[in-house]
Amino acid sequence: MVVEIRFRRPAEHEQLLLALTGKDGPFRSNYEALLFSAALGKRKGQRRAFEKSGEQIRYALVENRPYGDVLIDLLATTEKPGDAKILADERLGERLRIFEEYANGGLHYLQGEVNSRGSRDLVAIVSSLVLDALTPAPVVDDNPVKDMLDALEW
Repeated sequence: MVVEIRFRRPAEHEQLLLALTGKDGPFRSNYEALLFSAALGKRKGQRRAFEKSGEQIRYALVENRPYGDVLIDLLATTEKPGDAKILADERLGERLRIFEEYANGGLHYLQGEVNSRGSRDLVAIVSSLVLDALTPAPVVDDNPVKDMLDALEW
C-alpha cells in the first residue's frame, strides 16, 4: 500500500485561502497560495507553528514543478544550514513542517496587510508585496567622516 504524502494548511486562514483562490483571487489553487505565503513568511521572518489544520493538500501537486519542491527544500536548508541531511528522503516530513509553518506565517502577515489597508483587493495587495520584494533596497551610506572629507575642497 502506497501512502500519499500530504501537507497541511492552517485552519485559521481558511477564509483567506478561499479569497486568495476565489474568482477574483490572485491564485488558481490552494497550493499556489501556500507556496507564495511560505516565500512571504520567509521574507518577513514569520514562521508560525499551528495545530489545527484544514483539508490537507497532496504533495504530488508541488513535486517536480519548477518552483514547488525546490522552494520547500530551500526553506529547509536555510533553516538548517549546517545539516545537509535535511534533504534526505526520510526527512521530507520535517521539510514539509518548515514549509507549513512559513506558509502560516506568510498568511498571518498577509491577513495583517488586508486588515491594515482596509482593502479586500488581494490582487493589488499581493502585487504590491511582489513589487516590494523585487525592488532593491536603497544603499545607505552611514559614514559621516567620509561625507565631511568628500565635502572639503583640497
